[in-house]
Amino acid sequence: MPTSSNGFSKLGIAPAILEILYKLKFEQPTPIQEQAIPVALEGKDLVGIAQTGTGKTLAFGIPMIQRILQSKGIGLIVLPTRELALQVRDSLNLIGSGFGVKTALLIGGAPMWRQIAEIRRQPNIVIGTPGRIIDHLDQRTLVLSGVKILVLDEADRMLDMGFAPQLKRILQHVPTERQTLLFSATMPPAIMQIARGFMKLPIQIEIVPPGTAATNVTHEVFVVPREQKPALLHKLLHDYRGSVLIFIRTKFGAKKVAFNVRSAGHTSAELHSNRSLSQRREALEGFKNGRYRVLAATDIAARGIDVTGIELVINYDLPMQAEDYVHRIGRTGRAGASGHAISFATPDQRGDLRIIEKLLRKTLPLTKLPESLPTPPPPRAQMYPGRPQPPRSERSFSENRRRRNFNAHHQREGFRRRRHY
Repeated sequence: MPTSSNGFSKLGIAPAILEILYKLKFEQPTPIQEQAIPVALEGKDLVGIAQTGTGKTLAFGIPMIQRILQSKGIGLIVLPTRELALQVRDSLNLIGSGFGVKTALLIGGAPMWRQIAEIRRQPNIVIGTPGRIIDHLDQRTLVLSGVKILVLDEADRMLDMGFAPQLKRILQHVPTERQTLLFSATMPPAIMQIARGFMKLPIQIEIVPPGTAATNVTHEVFVVPREQKPALLHKLLHDYRGSVLIFIRTKFGAKKVAFNVRSAGHTSAELHSNRSLSQRREALEGFKNGRYRVLAATDIAARGIDVTGIELVINYDLPMQAEDYVHRIGRTGRAGASGHAISFATPDQRGDLRIIEKLLRKTLPLTKLPESLPTPPPPRAQMYPGRPQPPRSERSFSENRRRRNFNAHHQREGFRRRRHY
C-alpha cells in the first residue's frame, strides 16, 4: 500500500489511483506534477510551462482519469505528432486500464476504419493529432459535445507546425462549459491569445523560464564546412559507443545521413514525416530496445520520443528556430542521467549560434576540428556489394542503348497486357 512518504499521496489523488502509481514505482512527483495535479483536480483551467521530459503526461493524465471516473464525460487530448500521441496513450493505459478506461487514438497514417471502430466503443479519452481529428469531424464519425476536459499538449509546437486553424476548429466543436489544460515549453503570444480567448481565468504554473536547457547536459560546438560533416560524424560515432540521436533539418537529409551511417557499419534507422506510421514505430521501438544504435531524425523527434539512456545528441544541422535546440538536447540526460550534445555549425552560421546562446543565457564551448578526419566509406560500394556499377558516362554507347531498348520493350508488353485484361 502507498505510504505517507509517497509524495503523490499529498496531492489529493484517489486511493485506488495511488495504489496503481505505487505498483508502477512512481514515488515522488516532478515539480510540474506537484503543482499541476492539485489545481487540475479542482476543475480549474491551467496553463503549465515546463520542458519536455518533465512528467507532463501524468500531470494532466492523473486528473483526467480521476475526474472522468467520478463525473463521467469524455477527455480530449490534442498533440502535435503521432509519436507523442502514441506515447501518451501508452502512459494513460498503464494507469487507466485497471479501471476500465477506454482510449481512442486518432492519428494520421493509421487506418480510418480502425479508428472509427475505437470511436464506436465509446471511449473515455480521445487522443489525437489536429489534422486527423478534423478529418473525423468532417466525416461526422466523431462528436465532441460530451468533452468535459480538454488538454492541449505541446501547444507551442502545434502552432509552429501551422495547426492554429485546426485548433480553432476543434475548440468550436467542444462545449464552452469544460475544463481546459494547456501545456507548453515556451510562452509565445499566440499561446496567451488561446488562454485569453478559450480559457476561464487560467492559473499559470511555470516550472522553469522558457528557453532553459537541462542542467545535466554538456554542450560542444564544431564549426565545420558542410562537405566535412560526414567525416566528422564518422569520427564521433567511432569515439562514442552508446546510442546516438542525430537531428537533421530536412527529410531527404535524414534519409541520406541514415544511409551513410549504415555504410560505415553502424545500425541505424530514420524518422521523418515521409515514413509510414508502421515504419516510424519500428524505427522508434528499434532505437529504444537497442536494435538500432543510431537514429537520424528531423524535428518531429525533438519532443515526440521518450527514450532513456541516449548518450549523445548530434545537431547535424542547426535548428530553424533557437527554441528547438532546447528540445533537441532534452532527449539526452533524462531521468537524472548525464548527457552530451554536439552541434555542427558551418562558418556562415555564427549568427545562429549567438541567437541560441542568447536564449540559453550561456556561451557554447567551441571545439577545434581534428587535424585529420577519417574518410567515410563510399556509400555506392555498400549499395551493391559484389556488383560494382560503372558510372553512366563510362558505359559504352551500345550498352546504354541496349538498356533503353530493354526497358521500353517491357513497358510496351505491360501496356498490352493491361489493355487486354
